[in-house]
Amino acid sequence: MKNYFQFDQKLTFSKAVYYNLNPVPVKKPWRDATGGFGSFVPLQGWIEVYDTEGNCGRTFCSSGLLSNVLPLVLTGETRTYNEWYDYLYWKFRNFGFQSGQICDLGQFDRIMLEILAEREGKPLHRFLGAAKDWAAIYKGGGSLLSDDDDLVADMVRYVEEGNKTIKFKVGSDWGKNMDRDVRRVELVRKAVGPDIRIAVDGNQVWNVDDALRFADRIRPYRPAWFEEPVHSHDMNAIREFRDRADMKIGFGESMRNYFAFETYAEKGVDHLMPLLGRMSAMGDLLKIRDLAREKGLMFSSGGTVWQNASFGALYNENEPLENHEPMTLPMGECLEVKPTEKDGRLYLLPDLPGSPVRIGLKKLEADGTLESMQIYRANKNNVSFAVRAAY
Repeated sequence: MKNYFQFDQKLTFSKAVYYNLNPVPVKKPWRDATGGFGSFVPLQGWIEVYDTEGNCGRTFCSSGLLSNVLPLVLTGETRTYNEWYDYLYWKFRNFGFQSGQICDLGQFDRIMLEILAEREGKPLHRFLGAAKDWAAIYKGGGSLLSDDDDLVADMVRYVEEGNKTIKFKVGSDWGKNMDRDVRRVELVRKAVGPDIRIAVDGNQVWNVDDALRFADRIRPYRPAWFEEPVHSHDMNAIREFRDRADMKIGFGESMRNYFAFETYAEKGVDHLMPLLGRMSAMGDLLKIRDLAREKGLMFSSGGTVWQNASFGALYNENEPLENHEPMTLPMGECLEVKPTEKDGRLYLLPDLPGSPVRIGLKKLEADGTLESMQIYRANKNNVSFAVRAAY
């Protein structure tokens, strides 16, 4: 599989430091149409991986990265960036292209890129070729557990913060309470006025006929797009919905690689929406961006926005990142260094080498969030690796 990025710099990994985190609570209980992440942000830990020169790549991660990736890379071996990626890719292929292991591969891909950027003394976004130090954003939230007044207050605040596009959840009572959802769309439209772009996210809760009924009912309020109206893998349902509904639709956060987005484009999806932490290769974000430009489609990218800002700096003003506040706000509070949000943009630090973020370990230890720390060294690591998966 050809990587978008081609770097011949060699990497030898010396150690990894993993910080296990206790559950990080959200500001208020959260729910979308099909469940969502509940009372806690979906965080497990934070990892820092070092090369033999002391350069570091760092990220929030799942514990799967410890068991799936570290045994393969903390071996003392030297490979180029692309050789390491290809080596890991073929080790993980049989887990399946939608697997957690594939997501771990994508996270490690970003770690390697951050190490290369830090080695050159450049921020990741500049190392990758960005000509600016900011990324456009839109803001999302709107839990189905919020009452109408709370929802409207959040959406109005997002606009007052400078966001021209906002998004919230629909699909109340597992999609059975359309009256409530329609009322909330109407209330938000009245509150923010005619010029703000409003998107709604159904999180795949409906079948085609029900999604069409809902689309008909919210059409007077001019949604910017209807996100995941039906199952994200039911390509025929997506095609049928798009053929029958005069409304832009968005998909992408459930997919792991570029090829799925080619199919989305063929099936009539108007808005391609890859998610940073679920992609198998960071370069696929750029390939999907280029596909959207080629086809005249909308493009945005979700995920941990503080880290995604490095890639957002490679996008245009009309190719924003999603700042999903119920998740990104508490995650941001775990960081002592991160991009600054202002007027619908995230501003990156132009002189911070490598990753755009740094973890706030003193704060996390003081407030009890930091549960433990473990160091993995190359010369002590068990280099054997067994595939553990169901066939």
